[in-house]
Amino acid sequence: MLDLLIHNARLPDGRANMSMAVQAGKIVQVVEGPIAGAQAAETVDAQGYLLSPHFVDPHFHMDATLSYGLPRVNESGTLLEGIQIWGELKPQLKADDMIERALTYCDWAVAKGLLAIRSHVDTSDPSLLPVEAMLEVKKRVAGYIDLQLVAFPQDGVLRTQGGLDNLKRALDLGVDVVGGIPHFERTMGQGAESVRLLCELAAERGKLVDMHCDETDDPLSRHIETLAFEAQRLGLQGRVNGSHCTSMHSMDNYYVSKLLPLMAEAQVSVIANPLINITLQGRHDTYPKRRGMTRVPELMAAGVNVAFGHDCVMDPWYGMGSGDMLEVAHMGLHVAQMTSQKGIRACYDAVTVNAAKVMHLQGYGLDVGCDASFVLLQARDVVEAIRLRANRLKVWRKGALIAQTPELAVQIMIAGR
Repeated sequence: MLDLLIHNARLPDGRANMSMAVQAGKIVQVVEGPIAGAQAAETVDAQGYLLSPHFVDPHFHMDATLSYGLPRVNESGTLLEGIQIWGELKPQLKADDMIERALTYCDWAVAKGLLAIRSHVDTSDPSLLPVEAMLEVKKRVAGYIDLQLVAFPQDGVLRTQGGLDNLKRALDLGVDVVGGIPHFERTMGQGAESVRLLCELAAERGKLVDMHCDETDDPLSRHIETLAFEAQRLGLQGRVNGSHCTSMHSMDNYYVSKLLPLMAEAQVSVIANPLINITLQGRHDTYPKRRGMTRVPELMAAGVNVAFGHDCVMDPWYGMGSGDMLEVAHMGLHVAQMTSQKGIRACYDAVTVNAAKVMHLQGYGLDVGCDASFVLLQARDVVEAIRLRANRLKVWRKGALIAQTPELAVQIMIAGR
């Protein structure tokens, strides 16, 4: 007796009329057509709708989420005012409030089929209050969300007194990934030095690396080059990610033609954050006004793994958002002008398989042997899913149904038709 049997499903690769069998939280069979003689405790007719691996957000700030308006609103809409507001808020933070806001967001995420999140956590304050709060959240949501935490020195690991020691203490407490923010250090030289120190720390401790890198419109902010070099030097290929990389939007093409192969060779992945990059960047421009998001299609063409993150939801940097990674993909394809069928599908990959690769998720996917963690969307293919930001009919975590939404239907009531 199977635990779960789904039939008449369409998969992201276009295969239709597919059946999937689940036992003990794992996918045990995937075939076209019905599975002869199969019996299950739960049987679901997918009605030709899209069955997808769950969504993954590889870049988020859960310690700040749902804090919009505390202590004030970001009127300029700039990155720097957001950092200033966060600095004003930090002395007022209480662990219980942060935990409650984060848990509320995790409920939103589950409803949207988002079951894996990498969250950067501020380590700048020696109290490490955000770190302790997010470690508690990680423990509480472990049954339904894979929450991976990044030690993130928001105020600069060298710019902050005791910044490196604070970050090391966060890792000692159980934070998973080494983070950084080289473009926010006092000088370009200190930024490069922070990349070197933090990559050496990651190599020493066997950690992954995920740095906020060149989140600026300044084309001379080139810390991603240093990050690629250190990944190669220290043997960290495939374990290093550069987040944002928005300066690449403003760099000259000749320099980028050198940079992209270096990144591909070092197997450095990149996370763009379309909703936030398009909001925060270009704020100092009049017209023409830069979009600011990194060069997504060019990076992909060069063989770099590119994912999309949500980054912020209702916090000092961004007052919108709902935890919907299809909204992220939708914005991404517009900003990157990836409107071909191939481009749209690549944007879907950016919030699923590519993002899972960044996080090194084990058991992810729809193949036999993978975890039975997936979402049934009210759409016929991935293009329609993004276009409609499709309703999540059912969300499963390791074979257990953890969220569902009734099928949406509209009745048009117009006289004479």
